[in-house]
Amino acid sequence: MTSSEQNPAVPAIGVAVVGTGFGQKIHIPGFQNHPRTQLQAVYHRDLEKANAIASEQNIPHACSTLEEIIARKDVQAVSLSTPPFLHYEMAKTILQAGKHLLMEKPTTLSADEARQLYHIAEAEGVVAMMDFEFRFVPAWQRLAELLAEDYVGQKRLIKIDWLVASRADASRSWNWYAQKSKGGGALGAIGSHAFDYIQWLFAPVKRLCAHLSTAIPERPDPTSGGKLKPVDADDTCLLMLELADGTPCQVCLSSVTYQGRGHWLEIYGDRGTLVLGSDNLKDYVHGFHLQAAPAGKPLATVEIPKRLAFPQTYTDGRLAPFIRVVDQWVNAIDASQTLSPSLRDGVYSQLLMDLTHESNETGRWVNVPDLDSFLSVR
Repeated sequence: MTSSEQNPAVPAIGVAVVGTGFGQKIHIPGFQNHPRTQLQAVYHRDLEKANAIASEQNIPHACSTLEEIIARKDVQAVSLSTPPFLHYEMAKTILQAGKHLLMEKPTTLSADEARQLYHIAEAEGVVAMMDFEFRFVPAWQRLAELLAEDYVGQKRLIKIDWLVASRADASRSWNWYAQKSKGGGALGAIGSHAFDYIQWLFAPVKRLCAHLSTAIPERPDPTSGGKLKPVDADDTCLLMLELADGTPCQVCLSSVTYQGRGHWLEIYGDRGTLVLGSDNLKDYVHGFHLQAAPAGKPLATVEIPKRLAFPQTYTDGRLAPFIRVVDQWVNAIDASQTLSPSLRDGVYSQLLMDLTHESNETGRWVNVPDLDSFLSVR
């Protein structure tokens, strides 16, 4: 139940959307469908485009600078869904203006930047949350419950495959996603999610070993007549993790696998097995189903309780869990407290991404520091 359903008299929270790619597809309709958020402004660096979006979506104000957004008194909160290389400076400006922040992943370009944002949010007393939406998908929530009930017993192995074809076509255009320095690559796009749900469902990571590769080294740049430009962002990531409780975890991520098996999470223990997966390559939320088996028994489909079901589903599977993220954000703002997935969770995901790059570059296992110790550094 949302806070507005509990108390209809609670006023709406004025929100501005900054970033109109994913922001226009998911953030804008998400806020429009939430009873406690009122869209007040939209940002695009091109004012003509900002005006067009505002007019089409019935948003009162269009802005072409972030300064205009944060100056608005009717904007108490901002969602940020720009490319990752813009996150740090924009998020810093938003937080220092005393605005609540909902942020897309990957958090920033480095864990140090993410840590700085965390401290700014703490100092300003604002709520900063990450859009780690798998935490709010019914099948994932049921999996979390079964793990909390110790269904598998002592964990022996965790295996994650996330194999999709979103970048498999070599003719797909070169852009920021092709550039490591701008936060592009499969690790940032989907590895950021995997790192979040590993620590949510299981335990922190003790150490990791990684190999990153780029199968498509060039892509055509539409701004230069299709001239091929180099790609240095990863499109495949192989990871071995040792969790804090000693459980081994194997992760295989790729965005260039034609007919890849989709997104699968397998947990093997001494008392049983849990398998959560979806082979839907076009929608990374729709299609998840959960299977379970006591030790020595065949897998059987787990029925997802109605209490966990989305009150409404949409053509784009990402929208329903995003609305649940917004609800969590609103509840945190109302209560003036930190709720997950918080910016702290975003720091941890970014830290693991940084260490993945370090392991790939050195060819060695890398130890993961305790998050509290990492955050204590100013």
